[in-house]
Amino acid sequence: MAERTSTGLLTMMLEPTPAVAMTLPAEVREKLAELELELSEGDITQKGYEKKRGKLLAPYIPQIQGVDPSLQIDNRIQASTQAVLPGSKHNKSRAANTRDERFRSDLHTEAVQAALAKYKERKMPMPSKRRSVLVQSSVEACTPPDTSSASEDEGSLRRQGRLATSTPYQGHGHPAVEHWFNRVIQGSSTSSSASSTSSHPGGRSVTTTNTTAHAALNANAAATALADLMAHTQLDNHSAPPDVTGLSERSSLHTERPQVASVRGVSRGYNHHTSVMETADGVPVNSRVSSKIQQLLNTLKRPKRPPLREFFVDDFEELLDVQEPDPNQPKPEGQQMSPLEGEHHGVVNKWPPSLPAALQRWGTTQPKSSCLTALDNAGKPVYTLTYGKLWTRSQKLAYTLLNKLSTRNEPLLVPGDRVALVFPNNDPVMFMVAFYGCLLAELVPVPIEVPLTRKDAGSQQIGFLLGSCGVTLALTTDACQKGLPKAQTGEVATFKGWPRLLWFVTDGKHVVKPPKDWHPPIREASNDIAYIEYKTSKEGSTMGITVSHSAMLAHCHALTQACGYTEAETITNVLDFKREAGLWHGVLTSVMNRMHVISIPYSLMKVNPLSWIQKVHTYKARVAVVKSRDMHWSLLAQRDQRDISLSSLRMLIVADGANPWSISSCDAFLNVFQARGLRPEVICPCASSSEAMTVAIRRPPEMGVPPPGKAVLSMGGLSHSVIRVDTEEKLSVLTVQDVGQVMPGAVVCVVRVEGTPYLCQTDEVGEICVSSGSTGVAYYGLPGMTKNVFETIPVMSSGVPISDRPFTRTSLLGFVGPDSLVFVVGKMDGLMVVSGRRHNADDVVATALAVEPMKFVYRGR
Repeated sequence: MAERTSTGLLTMMLEPTPAVAMTLPAEVREKLAELELELSEGDITQKGYEKKRGKLLAPYIPQIQGVDPSLQIDNRIQASTQAVLPGSKHNKSRAANTRDERFRSDLHTEAVQAALAKYKERKMPMPSKRRSVLVQSSVEACTPPDTSSASEDEGSLRRQGRLATSTPYQGHGHPAVEHWFNRVIQGSSTSSSASSTSSHPGGRSVTTTNTTAHAALNANAAATALADLMAHTQLDNHSAPPDVTGLSERSSLHTERPQVASVRGVSRGYNHHTSVMETADGVPVNSRVSSKIQQLLNTLKRPKRPPLREFFVDDFEELLDVQEPDPNQPKPEGQQMSPLEGEHHGVVNKWPPSLPAALQRWGTTQPKSSCLTALDNAGKPVYTLTYGKLWTRSQKLAYTLLNKLSTRNEPLLVPGDRVALVFPNNDPVMFMVAFYGCLLAELVPVPIEVPLTRKDAGSQQIGFLLGSCGVTLALTTDACQKGLPKAQTGEVATFKGWPRLLWFVTDGKHVVKPPKDWHPPIREASNDIAYIEYKTSKEGSTMGITVSHSAMLAHCHALTQACGYTEAETITNVLDFKREAGLWHGVLTSVMNRMHVISIPYSLMKVNPLSWIQKVHTYKARVAVVKSRDMHWSLLAQRDQRDISLSSLRMLIVADGANPWSISSCDAFLNVFQARGLRPEVICPCASSSEAMTVAIRRPPEMGVPPPGKAVLSMGGLSHSVIRVDTEEKLSVLTVQDVGQVMPGAVVCVVRVEGTPYLCQTDEVGEICVSSGSTGVAYYGLPGMTKNVFETIPVMSSGVPISDRPFTRTSLLGFVGPDSLVFVVGKMDGLMVVSGRRHNADDVVATALAVEPMKFVYRGR
């Protein structure tokens, strides 16, 4: 370190100041540049460089060898002053305007002392804003702070003038300046060494060369700044001491932070008329105080942030203060509602006793009847599964799962075990075979999504569900298995949070044909678990909803009766066939009635949003199951197709008709496609939930039901859970459509959201509850949540239960309107309570769509 410092000091002494450098002849400057280039390229050693450079600068810088270092700096200041003064008239005029010996009289000294006494008596100003140490540049770290209490701009101009006119320094050592100078030499050497080493991590010789060059440049800047400071100090010898209070902060970028008291030194020349000043550490120092120094000290004394305990003081008074309800808020005025009953189940002698029995009937009596048609991403039919093929392939899979999978001579699966179904959304055929194969083998299928990565957050929750269900086997296709992440052994990797699974491919070559004397057990529908459907809550957790064989069969009966399904009808399904309405209509009820399903993959909808309308036209489909988003997308692309007709549709089921914004998609879709054969009464929105399955659905027109209804409701009233009819002219209204009548065989009531499930009044919004044999049974492995959701007992205002049958909460917020029509205005998951008023996330979307979002709602907002 000492060697680097001496080298840097020698180079600094040989280096001309910027003022002197500007007066050097052009030939000398060119030769200096060539020398530096040779040094940087390694063509010349450091010693040779300094020797040649010294010869070039000899006429301009006096010889200073063998002189005390402090006097070397003074001589350099004299040389720079003598080099600058003779050659410039501008400098002469500036020197004439600067202070001379007249202003250094005793009278002037007394006047300055009197002014300082007034400063002390006067109330000190507020501390100025501190500047962060982290934003100081490396050049600032080598520059002394301003030595006057004036502004920075004024001080910089004065320093430029004083440098040209200063008198030689008389040799009185200034401890703070000497201390600063020593630290600058060390800091410049250290910082240049660090910077050059980081720039050239690989070469040792380059590091040494660049270290010396950087040290020379930094030392030159430091010496120039030091000359500025010493000249300024000499001129202001009788006015104010140099302000070096900010020095420790600025130089701490290169060296350790010293004690504050040692940095804030006092000039030796000030021995009379002193005042007491305290440093930030509370150490008294005798010095005359400028306003900036005092401001800085006051700021440093103040704590940087409030004490830690103040961050954890709760406003107990505000927490305990109960908000008084607004006396002017609307309140429900109607009578207490009565439970609403749906129509009775129709008596049909041909009903099969269970869903596997229905598959056996159609597979043996109508084997060539089409069951399911799968499409590729171009919209072309890939494969059509017949009821005969579905029956035989499901039998093979059931026999293989029960008899050909074993561990240690014991069967891997027994009836009642849970099995995961991992199938992509574009392969409904293989999923349908696997689902009915599990039903025939009396296994419990658990359909899930295909995991994307090993650490996917959504798949972790799915893994928790599989672990709680005790799943040990996963069924998939050959193509899907090849796309799953693999371990180093080539097997499917274990996903984070998943149990250890055995993967089985259900393609034809992996299953075995059962012997002729083996037949799957076909039993009547019981209360045993038929399948488990997953549901993701708003917190992100995944739960499994168990559906019994009897509930699955009853739901198929209710949908068949409500929708008027008949044998051999064609239905177009755009929804996910693994869960909710896509599963209920496209996989279960369709087999019950021997219907032909045209499954539209989601990937095809992305490419061609009109694909489902084209298939309705091509196959003359009678029913289509869609969401409002599919209707909206088809509106954007409908100009591309003109030769399509929707006159064959008798029922367009809108699965998310419970969403308040679905009415805008339905109305816009009807306005465009009414000219292409679509009848207004064909649109049938429905309301459903994973727990209660289908709650209500608008019936097709041939059933003689009342006309559809719309409700224009006040948003202010809804925020207080009160129904108030308003007019469409206002902006603060929500227009909702009905979701039809209650399902056959079901009883529906509306209860209050919070507390005891009291029945709501007729003009009050609450949570819809359903009591039916066609709802889910429980959350698998969660008895506490099951009791709260699946075993609710609504009570009247008197506290008497309305029925001894348990009700299932649907998480749908709504009310029962005229003609026994059900209206839904939101969901429990989207409920927001702000200052005692209830809002719903669906209302935000509905409001945005109602004000022409293309004009008012910007992308990304």
